[in-house]
Formats: sequence, structure tokens, C-alpha cells
Amino acid sequence: MSTQIDALFAELRRQSWGTWVFGPKDGPDIVASVRRWPTCSDVVILRGEDGENDATAYRTATLPGADPLMPELVSWQYHSSAVWTLRAVLALPEPGHVEAPIAMLRPDPLCFLPPDLGRPISYRPPSISGDPPHPTRPIPR
Repeated sequence: MSTQIDALFAELRRQSWGTWVFGPKDGPDIVASVRRWPTCSDVVILRGEDGENDATAYRTATLPGADPLMPELVSWQYHSSAVWTLRAVLALPEPGHVEAPIAMLRPDPLCFLPPDLGRPISYRPPSISGDPPHPTRPIPR
């Protein structure tokens, strides 16, 4: 990954995002990160060996038993290169902010992980330096 993407991922970790890596660690097929809020989750998915050219981000409602990596509805979605997608999700206003998205939309097919993806190879929990605003647990697959 590029140094720009590395810096944006460092910001995700600083903001208490959990990250799942699917495929080999030295060239993952998919990297998915989730930041949980009380009422919703923000998700970013990077696809491909370098993760630089195909990325998706979205905000989905937090419902009991729901998997944020399998959204039924989204209030915001963005599909572009990794750098622009990471910038967009990091600039997204916090839930409850006057400029936060609230519409309910049908998620684009890019918001979903492939059904045959299998289990993640590794999981990095949100940063434990400081008090994360909301606990995150690994998503059952």
C-alpha cells in the first residue's frame, strides 16, 4: 500500500476502527474496517492485491444481530480509489451532527463482501491507547 494509504489507516486506528484482513497478509484480497457508533457503523472495504484502485465506504444502521459487513440499508455510500474513499469516510460527520447523513438507501452491490470469501486471516481490534468511544467485537462469520 502507498504511504498515503498507510497514513489514512493510521488515522482509522487512532479513531478506534477494527480491521479484518482476508487473504495473505503480504497481499490481502480484501481489508475491511469498521467503526461502531451507538446507532450505526461506518465501514470501509478495500479490494484487490494493492487495495488502491477499488474501495467502498458506507454508513449502516446498527440493528440487533446485524452484521455491518452485510448492510440491509445505508445512509451514505462512496465508491472510488482507496485514497479518496478513506478520505471521504474520515470526513463523514459523526452520527447526530447536523450534517450527518440520515436518508435510508439501498446499498450498492459494492457494499458487500463476496459470499465465498471465507473467514478473515487476521483481526486488529480498535486501538487500546485511550478509551475507545464504543467497544467493538469481531463480527461472526
